[in-house]
Amino acid sequence: MPKHISFSYKGLALILSALLLVGCVAGCQKTNKNEAPGSSKTLTKVTLNEVAHSIFYAPMYVAIEEGYFKEEGIDITLVTGFGADKTMTAVLTGEADIGFMGSESTIYTYIGGTQDYVVNFAQLTQRAGNFLVSREPIDNFSWDMLKGKKVLGGRAGGMPEMVFEYILKKHSIDPGTDVSIDQSIDFGSTAAAFSGGQGEFTIEFEPHATSLETKGDGYVIASLGKDSGYVPYTAFSAKKSYLEAHPDTIQAFTNALQKGMEYVNSHTPEEIAKAIAPQFEETDLETITTIVSRYHEQDTWKENLIFEEDAFTLLQNILDEAGELSERVPYETLVNTQFAKTAVQ
Repeated sequence: MPKHISFSYKGLALILSALLLVGCVAGCQKTNKNEAPGSSKTLTKVTLNEVAHSIFYAPMYVAIEEGYFKEEGIDITLVTGFGADKTMTAVLTGEADIGFMGSESTIYTYIGGTQDYVVNFAQLTQRAGNFLVSREPIDNFSWDMLKGKKVLGGRAGGMPEMVFEYILKKHSIDPGTDVSIDQSIDFGSTAAAFSGGQGEFTIEFEPHATSLETKGDGYVIASLGKDSGYVPYTAFSAKKSYLEAHPDTIQAFTNALQKGMEYVNSHTPEEIAKAIAPQFEETDLETITTIVSRYHEQDTWKENLIFEEDAFTLLQNILDEAGELSERVPYETLVNTQFAKTAVQ
């Protein structure tokens, strides 16, 4: 996709409406290793589709690996959607009971006219999870250093790109004219492209940011999470009909997540890394610890799962500034806080 793309992320709503007839969504499954033999006979099965499999989402993996979902009577099947469009499609088609993604997707589909729209019921991260990586170390980085430079960015209308542009605008930098943002590379492939010589800077999630440093191909010089401030980056959501039909299941699911949140807020990065390590068998424990430490230090995870109204307003402000919001959606329509509030009582 070139910098000035014709495909708008807002078009996701229309695409998803067509995909309601699609049978199966591609993904990869992660097994809950704490599930006891024969437990599926008594536990409630829940399919959770996550937008990506990332250490950024540590509280969720703690809940899986520490057996919190099982304690709450939930048998989790975790599927990775590899993109918010695929995760949202899985929820709308019933391939997944619950979706975990950026909340902007719920806004797009609601505005697009989806009748059984998707409602956010638990917020997990409160900061962006990506980092700015340069080819050379920069000790005293300032955002105006990006003027006239080529940056490997994210898809238009997605949270990574919108938060990046939000930061640029905060520093009086025009994303359209002052910086050359390459949006043509698929999510997850920018690190390889950067290693191959494309771009002067790149926006990377973990573990790609740390991997670039380890190989000597790049250097983390700024945290988008720190510089953007508190942003409702990812949340759990389900169709309105599912919330109404299965409130006990949603409550049990949220209770397990809250236990995971409390764990990451009361344990060291080393302990968190060890707990979630089975979810990242391809990554060594030292690297996992380094990444967890980065996220821990920037106050990535909330103390609770309550999606506050001011956070939702900020999200819509970011979408509006990015030119991706055709109308405002009422907070009460797309956010249900009763489950998260009950989980902390």
